[in-house]
Formats: sequence, structure tokens, C-alpha cells
Amino acid sequence: MSPVLRSASVGRRALLGLGAGAAASALLTACGSTSGTVAQPAGAVPARYGRRTRVVLWSTFADVPGKALQTLVDRFNAGQRDIYVDVQFQGSYDECAQKAVVGLVAGQVPDLCVLSDVKWYKFYFGDALESWDDYLDPAWMDRTYQPRLLKEGRLKGHTWWLPLARSTPLFYYNRTLFRKAGVPDRAPRTWDELYEWSKDITKLEVKGKRVALEAYQKIDGDWMFQCSAWQWGGAYSDGLDVTIDHGGAVAAAEWQRRLVHRDKIAYMADSPQNDLANQLIATHVNSTGGLKMLTEAAKAGGWELGTGFLPRQEEFGVTTGGGGLGMFRRTPRERKQAAAEFVRFLARPENAAQWSVDTGYMPVVPAATKTPVLARLMKDDPNVHTAVKQLPLTRKGDQVRMMVPNANVQIYTGLQNVWSADVPAEKAFAAVAERLRKNVDRHRDSIEEHL
Repeated sequence: MSPVLRSASVGRRALLGLGAGAAASALLTACGSTSGTVAQPAGAVPARYGRRTRVVLWSTFADVPGKALQTLVDRFNAGQRDIYVDVQFQGSYDECAQKAVVGLVAGQVPDLCVLSDVKWYKFYFGDALESWDDYLDPAWMDRTYQPRLLKEGRLKGHTWWLPLARSTPLFYYNRTLFRKAGVPDRAPRTWDELYEWSKDITKLEVKGKRVALEAYQKIDGDWMFQCSAWQWGGAYSDGLDVTIDHGGAVAAAEWQRRLVHRDKIAYMADSPQNDLANQLIATHVNSTGGLKMLTEAAKAGGWELGTGFLPRQEEFGVTTGGGGLGMFRRTPRERKQAAAEFVRFLARPENAAQWSVDTGYMPVVPAATKTPVLARLMKDDPNVHTAVKQLPLTRKGDQVRMMVPNANVQIYTGLQNVWSADVPAEKAFAAVAERLRKNVDRHRDSIEEHL
């Protein structure tokens, strides 16, 4: 993207902030209403592909999923003569969204953009997204995509966000350590059951280090904790009414504070996934998108990985997450049409299946599960099947976390205070709730207008 930010007028409606501070919020004010078409980020169609229509895709995928996406793009580019897709990695979901904000104001954005389950709402509320319905037949979308996931990107009768790298939290555990500890070789049915098992699990050592029960994600831990709040009978919000500061959400955080600071069998970590891979912890709640990496790490480390549904407490609770594809309204129509052709390619069962096999993300196209490559993997590796079986039990996150600017950051900052500073959950969440309510008051009218 060009480093030069051209001036843009602020229009009639503010696009809700993305949680990147005052600068990003100010940029968002203009991006939904700035007029005129936008240019593409820098780049060109390689000479060997001739004079094709270039489609720029801003990606948030590195490492394993990044390679998997590029493989599909290369296959698409080689399989037809009209379109060239140029993948440009932009960092994390937050980083990519922030760059898209700057680009919309500067008049230079991609034709396709990977947006998280939280971030896409902010662009939608600012009227910056283009509906997919004018470029993809709604009937085709209905019969192609997993209905529950497709519905999450639909508002006011139109589809704004298409599923791609969708996930749910899974319960991961080290089967080898569970066997050594003499506990059942399965995911626990309840958190109380896991707590009973922890007495034997945390007696174990690997390479001279005592094994901890679990670790909590320092950044973005609010996504996993959404499930815990539900499991203890609470919620972040009831609609746009904030409820994080009482009931089950507080009880769930107090449970985790006890494991960290009283029992000393859990801790906060920058990457719990890496700690599970290195056998520093025996269990972890993490995205289905981590399955490929953890499977390979377990094989390399000489231990066996297991997965299961999330444990319940007062009730069962599991949310959806991950990324999908959005198009910006001000992109020229020709480029939107070309982008839609690539989306059709990604949604072919054989391609959707390969994406799931290579990354661990859920198959967003149900027909993909019938293809030989994915059907065989699901049969040979029960872990791959876990997310598919759990999907019918999921629900999308509470409205405040999903739709209110910066809410996810405020929630995981509160959780950090519980996990690292031993702040009582009621106190930590009272401060979070106060900030959330102020943000809700500021943005409620705009949110409700678009729902």
C-alpha cells in the first residue's frame, strides 16, 4: 500500500473504530462515506500471465495457512486466462483491518480482504462493504456454504462477509501425558472433572519441567473466554446491554484466577499453542486453525494429540470465530466481478477440502467433507472430525464483543489483570464494563440502524 495518505473529507456517518487508538478511529470516520473509486495497492501482473485483470487479496495468513492459500491461488492463476490474483500478506487480523482503514481514506485498497469475525462489522456499520449478492447468486451461496456460518455474514437480507478460515475453539490435550497420569484418555465432560484429573496430571515432568494444566492466551484471550462465560451461565452482554461484570462471567474468571494464583497449575502465555506443542502444558482451548501445527508438533515431539468438545460447567458453550472475505464498496465493478470468480473457485468442494486439510480450519463448504482427500483424513484422524461434529452446537459471540469498537481489547485487557496481576474478577470486570457501557452509548444508534 502507498505510504502516502491522501486527504479525505469526513462524510455524514462515522465508521465505528477498530480499537487501534485515536488515529485509527479518526481515519474510520471518513472511510465509509468518501466518494469515488479506489486504486489498487502497488503491484503488477507478471508478464507470463499477459494482460489479465489483477485482483489483490489482502491476507492475514502466514506460515502453514499462508502457504496453503498461495497454493490455491497458484492453481487458480494457472487454470484460466482472464484473472491474476495477487496475495499480499498484511499481518494479523487487527493489522490488516487497520491498513484497510488507512487505504479507504487514501483511496487505495485491495479487491478482497480477509476480515475477522469481529472486524468485518466495523466496515459494515460504516457502509464501506459491498454486498456479495450482486456478484454471487444468493441461491448459489445458500446451497454452497455451511448455513450456520453463511448466516453470520448476513444482515438486512444481504451477505456482506463470506466464510473462509472459520474456526471454533476445541479442547486440545496431550494423550500421552493423560495416559501417564492414569486419567481417562478423552476430553473431560466438565471443568470440575478436569480439575480432579489435574492432581495427577500436574505431578508429571517433561524434560525436568513440571507440567502445568493449561495456559491462557495473553492477546485475544477474550475469544476463548467467551465460551467460559457461557459455560458458567453468564455472558459478555445481553444484546447491547453489558453483563460481563456479574454472574457467570465473573465466576468463570474467578475459577481461572484460582488455578493461576492459588493452585499454581495454570498461567498466562504469549503462545499457549507453542507451550502445548512443547509439553509445558497438558491441555489448551484453542482454535481449530491450530490443528495442523499441533498435529505436526506432536508427531515431531513423540507424543499423541487428542481433541474433544469443550467441557461444560453449568451449561455447554462454544463460539465461532476466524476470518472471512469482504469486498469494499468503492472498488471498481470489473475488479469485484473478477474477485467473485476467485471466490467461486475457492468454494469448489475439492478446493475447500484441500484448504481444510492443509490448515485445520473447518470445512465451510459441506460438500468438501465428501471429497476423497477430506473424507479420508476425517476417517484416519478423528481430531479433524471433532470441529465438524461440534459445529451444530456453536453460536456467534455476544453482540458487545462482536460489534462495539475496541470491546475485544478491553475484555482481554481485563482478563490479563485477572491472570497476571491477581485482580479479583469482579473488580477487573467492573472496570471493563464501565468502558464498554460508554462505548455502547456512543455507538448504539449506528449499530441498531444496521441490524
